[in-house]
Amino acid sequence: MKYYRDLAPPPRTIMTPGPVEVDPRVLRAMSYPILGQFDPEFTALMNETMDMLRSVFMTDNKWAYPVDGTSRSGIEAVLVSLIEPGDRVLVPIYGRFGHLLVEISKRCGAEVVTLEKEWGSVFAPEEIVAAIRKFRPKLVAVVHGETSTGRLQPLEGISEACREADALLVVDAVATIGGVKVAADEWGIDAVIGGTQKCLSVPAGLAPITYNSRAEAKLLKRKRIERGLLMGDEAQDPAFRPIQSNYLDLSQLQDYWSPARLNHHTEATTMLYALREGLRLVLEEGLEERFARHRLQERALVAGIEAMGLGLYGDPASKMPVVTCIEIPDGIDGEAVRSMLLGDFGIEIASSFGPLKGRIWRIGTMGYSCSKRNVLLTLGALEAVLLRHGCKLEAGAAVQAAMDVYKMG
Repeated sequence: MKYYRDLAPPPRTIMTPGPVEVDPRVLRAMSYPILGQFDPEFTALMNETMDMLRSVFMTDNKWAYPVDGTSRSGIEAVLVSLIEPGDRVLVPIYGRFGHLLVEISKRCGAEVVTLEKEWGSVFAPEEIVAAIRKFRPKLVAVVHGETSTGRLQPLEGISEACREADALLVVDAVATIGGVKVAADEWGIDAVIGGTQKCLSVPAGLAPITYNSRAEAKLLKRKRIERGLLMGDEAQDPAFRPIQSNYLDLSQLQDYWSPARLNHHTEATTMLYALREGLRLVLEEGLEERFARHRLQERALVAGIEAMGLGLYGDPASKMPVVTCIEIPDGIDGEAVRSMLLGDFGIEIASSFGPLKGRIWRIGTMGYSCSKRNVLLTLGALEAVLLRHGCKLEAGAAVQAAMDVYKMG
């Protein structure tokens, strides 16, 4: 019989834009005994998780719960549930994940209209507003934090134009929830999708979402059609179609998360433990304090990068606080640098995609990975590796510059 060694993953310092290191308290929570999904103890945990998600999404929405699956399952669940065949969908694209929203929307049968911005910048909200008024979409889908380019899209003011056009506003906040302000109610967002494996420091496997009564109204109408409950002219309206997924049907998922607990799937018990503990830790730290911690580590990292003489990629006015993109110096093999960082120091940073592949490195400062220790280690290791690769820089300057930031606080 073939022998398989014991599982023993090597320790890593993960400084990518996701996944990131998981808080040990979350890992501990995942070791607890399994409960049945309708055990009162477990349904109480479900209710607590919903309540904490409302706080983290900064919303009073009735519906805030996780979809079982990685972040993309949440994006698909929201889009497949809200987009009907023939709906016009507007997607502003300023990086890789805008293209993902386009692909999923097309699979839902949407007529997709796109706006495109050069990678490394974002849209002025008024550009999106003008497009909403011109194209009159049924739904606007936008990425809040685009990790492929390290940019943060401003969202204020867009919801007003959506309401004028009777359009729903859907936001992909996978990379920002728990590390950057995501104010669902204040910004008038109809549906928001988060991720666990980034700023929440929970393993990939759940996709927290929230949506308001405007989004729910569309879900419920589609649900009534599916069950043959519409009458007369309303039932003949060709604009409405039943939701094309069972597993990702939000109208069924919300029944499962409602007090009725209508059976839909077997809940991922251990992952719910993890999410609940991760959310508890976010709220224990405090949202504003957590946002401030992420900004501090960003400032220290950027100071160190600049002290090495490296260039930052993209428009600084729209930089994500939790992702820093660095231009790879001329003559330096970016993948060789990443390989040495991982092999000799156990530190992982990321490359990028599409037109940026081979042009930039991306360093994430997210959640549990977002710490003074990790920033200083990463700067020191990157400096050492670059010197090994023949890059001319002042040894020690990067760590000292970061330490100056920490001293100032």
